[in-house]
Amino acid sequence: MEEKITREYHAKSLRLLKIEKAIQTLNYPNVERLQKELGGVSRRTLMRYLEELKLYYDAPIEYDKSKKGYYYTDKTHFVKNVLLSEGELVAMVGILPLLERYDNTPLKDTITKVYNSLCQVLPNQIQVQSSLLNDVQFIADPLPSIETEVFTKIFEAIKQKKAISYGYRAISSTEHTPHELEPYKIYCQKGDWYVVGFCKKHQNFTTYNLSRMKDIQLLYEFTPDPDYESKIHVDPNFGIWNMDMPYKKIELLFEKSINTYILERTWHKKQECHQNEDGSVYLSFESNQIKETLYWILRFGSAVTILNPPELKEMYKEEVKKMFSKLDS
Repeated sequence: MEEKITREYHAKSLRLLKIEKAIQTLNYPNVERLQKELGGVSRRTLMRYLEELKLYYDAPIEYDKSKKGYYYTDKTHFVKNVLLSEGELVAMVGILPLLERYDNTPLKDTITKVYNSLCQVLPNQIQVQSSLLNDVQFIADPLPSIETEVFTKIFEAIKQKKAISYGYRAISSTEHTPHELEPYKIYCQKGDWYVVGFCKKHQNFTTYNLSRMKDIQLLYEFTPDPDYESKIHVDPNFGIWNMDMPYKKIELLFEKSINTYILERTWHKKQECHQNEDGSVYLSFESNQIKETLYWILRFGSAVTILNPPELKEMYKEEVKKMFSKLDS
C-alpha cells in the first residue's frame, strides 16, 4: 500500500513539472493542449493541478482571455522541487548527523558543500505534517582529529602509487617514530580512518590509524603487489587489523536480560543468532580479530558467557584479573 502511494505521489509530481514546462515553453497553451501534454487527464484533474501549483509552489500562473491560454507572469520562476516527499525530507535532514562522521577529515567541507547545493534547489517552504524533524536529536561518537595534510597526502599517495614516510605514534607510545609505507587501501570503521599497506619496517602488510600519523612525505613510485588482497587479513565487522591467523568460530551466550538488544542487531554479516527456550540468546560468527572481539565482549560485563574458542576465554579471564588487581591498588 505504501509503495503504491509513493508511486502515485511521484507520478503526480512529474505531471506538475510537465504543466510548468508546457506553460513556460509553449505559446499560451489552453486546457486541451495541457491535457494532451499530460497524456489525456480529465479537465477536473488538470484544474486541480493548476491550483496546486499556484497554492503550494507559488507558481505565477495566469489565464489570458484574449489568447485563450495560460502563461507565467514571471518568466524566471520555476518549481524548485515537487518530488520531495516527507520521508525524503526526513532523509535529507538525516544526512546531517552522517556528516559528523567526517568532522575529523577534510571531506567534511566537501560533503557540506554538496549538501548545501542540494538544499538550494528545494522550495523556500516545505509543509511537513510530522513533527519528527523537531523531535529527533542525533548523538555522535567522539572522534579523533586527523591533520588535513595527512588525509590529503594519503589519498594522493594511493592514487599515484607512491610510498610515504611519516611519524607514527602507537597506541601505547609517548612519541612519534619514523615509518615508511607503501599504501594500498583506506578503511573507515565507525568514524576511525585507517590505511593498510606494505610496511618497510615490518616487511608485511600493516594497518595504521590516520589520526596517529604526522609529517607525511611522498616518496618513490612502487609497483603494487597484484596478490595483495590475499595478504590483507581483516574482518571489517570487528576489526581492520591485519591478523595473519586462522578464523575462529566465536560462540557467545547472552542472558535473557538483554536478549532483545542482541536479537535486534546484526553484529556480523555471517552470524547465527537465535533465542533459546529460557530466553537467553546464542550468537556465533567467525573472525580472526580475537582481540577486538574481546574488547567488544567486555562491554556486556556479566551478561555474556564465552562458549568458544578456549583462547578467547583465557584472554577474558586475564583481562578481568587485571581489572580486579587495579581495584586493590
